[in-house]
Amino acid sequence: MSCAEDVRTDEAILRRGVPAVRVAVLSDRAVSYGVGVHLEAPFLARSTKEGVPTVRRTTGGSGLLHAPGDLAWSVVLPRGDPRVGRDFVRAYARLGEGVVRFLVERGVPVRWQDPPGTDPDYCFLSARGLVLKHGEKVLGGAAQHLTRGTLLHHGILPLVLDRPLLQRLFGLSVAATERLTSLRELGIEDGSETLAWKLAASLADSLNRR
Repeated sequence: MSCAEDVRTDEAILRRGVPAVRVAVLSDRAVSYGVGVHLEAPFLARSTKEGVPTVRRTTGGSGLLHAPGDLAWSVVLPRGDPRVGRDFVRAYARLGEGVVRFLVERGVPVRWQDPPGTDPDYCFLSARGLVLKHGEKVLGGAAQHLTRGTLLHHGILPLVLDRPLLQRLFGLSVAATERLTSLRELGIEDGSETLAWKLAASLADSLNRR
């Protein structure tokens, strides 16, 4: 589905307020941006100039470039569910355990760690939340939206990277984009649809064990 459809689906599931896990394969190139991003942010103007659609999320964080084949994963839990806990803002390791297991099973060891904090406009390189690291490289990240009764915790695993476009849209240096990596760069060759089903199963299994 498109990035815009993915965001709308997350919000629909969030309003429903029942436990849910899903993984979507994105079909388009787009830039999503967090609820706190000012509409005059330079990267949004650059995206429009480049003909890249922009999509506003209700979750936090700054901007992200999405591409066809990227995996968008989501976990929705009622606020009172013990798996949410009081520490949900920093509970990326617990809520995203299935993502870690999915990658480790494919020979890619990763951990949820503090982000680099070098480039505030690009979510994976900003100083907010936690990111998914393979060694010193950032593979993915996640963001949250808490309503009165429900938590949405969702994230992205990029299939490939377009470093020149990242540099143009977000003003990133070559060195900054070299801090990023993708599923294909890490040797994961299965098709996106196969990976999506397996990632969803891993997320569900990890949450059901708690």
